Amino acid sequence: MGMKVIITGGCGFIGTNVVLFHLRKKHKVVIIDNLSRRGTEVNLALLRRYANLKFYKVDIRDKEKISKVFSQNKDADIVYHLAAQVAVTISVLNPYEDFEINVLGTLNVLEAARKYLPKTFFIFSSTNKVYGGMENIKIVEKNGKYFALDYPNGIDEDFNLDFHSPYGCSKGAADQYVRDYSRIYGLDTVVFRQSCIYGPNQFGIEDQGWVAYFCIQALLDKEITIYGDGKQVRDVLYIDDLIDAFWLSYKNRKKVKGEIFNIGGGPENQVGILEFIKYLEKKLSKPIKYKFSNWRPGDQKYFVSNNSKLYKYLKWKPKVTMYDGVNRLLDWIIKNKKIISLFY
Repeated sequence: MGMKVIITGGCGFIGTNVVLFHLRKKHKVVIIDNLSRRGTEVNLALLRRYANLKFYKVDIRDKEKISKVFSQNKDADIVYHLAAQVAVTISVLNPYEDFEINVLGTLNVLEAARKYLPKTFFIFSSTNKVYGGMENIKIVEKNGKYFALDYPNGIDEDFNLDFHSPYGCSKGAADQYVRDYSRIYGLDTVVFRQSCIYGPNQFGIEDQGWVAYFCIQALLDKEITIYGDGKQVRDVLYIDDLIDAFWLSYKNRKKVKGEIFNIGGGPENQVGILEFIKYLEKKLSKPIKYKFSNWRPGDQKYFVSNNSKLYKYLKWKPKVTMYDGVNRLLDWIIKNKKIISLFY
């Protein structure tokens, strides 16, 4: 009998790629999405070309409807909880809604899993923002970008949690709820604290999905907004590598049960924001317009993921270099430029 998976936020960027991964393996896929995000209807149209797909237009804040979907799909092997409010600035403007989606929504999904799918593997998409602004680490500037002196291999899971911004608080609370449902109720959960994930089917905005946002704006000859001074450093991870980690965690579910992992491109895929723009200018052979805006609450000058725990547990490490991944992303944007331009 084939596998079945439930994916909340299945029409978002990560969700769409996870759905495609399972559909190509001939698995049955159940998508839960309220289609509120930019580009989700485009992604849904792409996914509907496949058989083995069931779509529920449901908001994760609706406890009764979430319970109903889970009760109808008790044979699911994996639950991916990817639905979220994902932008810091939006969380500052509307902290109540941010809380409802990220904390209450996650609790609804966890409760439905506990009630109807207690043996099902549960994957949660968290964020490096749970570590806060990391103002206490020693930062030096070199060649126009920031480095953390004491963390040459990146930030690991032992770094102090310091939820900063309503978004950091809501995702951090959800992160801990998912972990605790493994301890208290015995659910097979795993938490991935993700760095900057990018790839096809990503309709990035200035406050979230910055790699795709920069690439789209550049190709459409539009201005890019940079928060802060552009010297901040991030590690970027191509979507296929993230999904590879998800799948490996499922295959080793008893080993990773209750664990939390940082995941990103690591030191070998770190890049400064302005450095990335210069790379794009060279790649596209044209100048790129950009402007600066204020730092956002909890903005980190440096975040690079130390992936050593993931390697220890799953022998996972990134395979796609930033250069190869960005090429693939640019190809997708060029191929779909007409439809993408409707959103920008």
